[in-house]
Amino acid sequence: MCEQEITQSKLVQELNYFRLAVIFFTRIPMGNGVHYQPEFMHSCTRYFPLVGWLLALLLVVLWQVAETVLGPLVAVVMVMVASVLLTGALHEDGLADTCDGFWGGFTPERKIDIMKDSRIGTYGTCALALSLGLKAALLYTLARHNMLVWALCIAYPLSRAFALSHVQDLPYVSSRGSVQKNKSDPLAKPVSAKHLFFVFGTGAIAALWLPLVNMILLFGVLIVVRYGLRNWMRHHIGGFTGDVLGAAQQIQELVIYLFLVALAGGLA
Repeated sequence: MCEQEITQSKLVQELNYFRLAVIFFTRIPMGNGVHYQPEFMHSCTRYFPLVGWLLALLLVVLWQVAETVLGPLVAVVMVMVASVLLTGALHEDGLADTCDGFWGGFTPERKIDIMKDSRIGTYGTCALALSLGLKAALLYTLARHNMLVWALCIAYPLSRAFALSHVQDLPYVSSRGSVQKNKSDPLAKPVSAKHLFFVFGTGAIAALWLPLVNMILLFGVLIVVRYGLRNWMRHHIGGFTGDVLGAAQQIQELVIYLFLVALAGGLA
């Protein structure tokens, strides 16, 4: 096989990984011809932040149209509705399940069992309602400061990069408190340094447009929150599950919006 054919084959393989990532993390159709094998899922996680970029760009287009026609408040709500529809509320579901489990159970095993229950409880309902309400307020404030597009392009990829980073130093746990062989197993393995560099490189692109001091502050805040979340996970269940990563993504996204709103207030 010549060098050109090897390169083309590699590109086809990487495109397949990206399409798998889109299928796994969103409801966006990728058509026929996507090749799936369980071991591919570990490789496709490198494209998690790029999935965030895809979602952010789709939401930016919607925002530009809706804000012009309907005004900023309705447009913000439409952006949030579209985000939930595009992702199938994957991460919101993780946040609700995590809050139900962490605060509704007394042992790690019971907490994980609660998280696996398809029903939503009081803790999850409150967490979901409060997080969505806070997100709406933050996005509307950012829109008033003409920072919404920028915020989406920073928060969607970067929050996903930080969420994925938890697989590096926490074990994947099941209701029996140990790693199990199941469909999530390929996603639960630590990644290589090169893989992680690509994740954060693609996740942090938009943040590079921040002034240097503000960018350093943002990453400092996100790192502190990241290790706070790690300790929270370790305290409650001794590791992570898919639901907990979804909760981490939602919390980091909100933290980014809070930081940018604080920044906007300082610039006003």
